[in-house]
Amino acid sequence: MEYRGIMGGFYRISEWIMRFSVTNILWLLCSSPFFFFLVTKLLVMQSNLANESLQMNWMMGIAAPFTLFPATAAMFSVARKWVMGDTDVKLVKTFFKSYKDNYKQAMIGGFFYTLLFVIMYIDYTVYMTQLQTLQVVGFVMLGLLIVLFVSLFNFFSMVSHYHMKTFQILKNSILLTLFRPVRVVLTAVVSGMLLYFGMKWPVIFIFFAGSIIAYYAFFNFYTTYQKMQDQQDKLNAKDEEETTGEDTIKEELK
Repeated sequence: MEYRGIMGGFYRISEWIMRFSVTNILWLLCSSPFFFFLVTKLLVMQSNLANESLQMNWMMGIAAPFTLFPATAAMFSVARKWVMGDTDVKLVKTFFKSYKDNYKQAMIGGFFYTLLFVIMYIDYTVYMTQLQTLQVVGFVMLGLLIVLFVSLFNFFSMVSHYHMKTFQILKNSILLTLFRPVRVVLTAVVSGMLLYFGMKWPVIFIFFAGSIIAYYAFFNFYTTYQKMQDQQDKLNAKDEEETTGEDTIKEELK
C-alpha cells in the first residue's frame, strides 16, 4: 500500500509537470514575436546600442496586443479549468479554443494597457530626469504604473472567467486591484520571483514560469471572487430577513 501511495504521488506530480510545461510552451509559441523582440532588446542593451534598444521597445509595444495578450488570456483559461477542478481538460484544444474565443477582447485590452504603459512610462521618465523639481509627480506616475501592471493579473482572470464587455473588464480589473490589493500584490511578488529565477535558469521560464503564474494568479482571483460573493450573499440574506420582518409587522398591525 505504501509503495502504491508513493507511485501514485509520483504519477500525480508528473501529470502536473506535463500540464504546466505543455501550456507554457503553447503560450511561448503564440507569443513568440513579442519574446523575439524582447530577447533582441536584451542583446542590444548588452552592446550599449541605445537606438536599437528603443526600436525594440516600439516593436514589443506593437506585438504585445496581437500576440502576448491573447496567448496569456488563453493560458489563464486553461489555468481556470485547473483551479475549478477540471484537471483532465484537453490542453491543446482548450488553449486554442480560448485563444480564438477571447482574441478580440484580449487584443483590445492589450491596446489599452500598452498605450497607458507607454504614456505613463514617458511621463515618469520626463519628470524624473528633465523636470526634477516635479519628481513627486514622477513617483506618482511610478505608483500608477505599478497598479496598472498588477491589475493585469485581474484582467486576464476576468477575460477567462466572465462574459463582459471589454470596458467593464478593464474598469473592474483596476478597481479590484485598488480595493482588494492583498492577494494580487502577493501574486505580483511570487511572479517576480519566478521570472527572476527564470532569467537565471531559462528552463524554468521555458517550461513552467508563465503557466505557474497563471495558475497562482487565477487561484488568488477566484478566492477573492468567492469571498466577495459570500459577503454579497450574506447581505442579500440580511436584507431579505429585514424585508420579511417588516412585512410581518405590517400584517400584525392590520
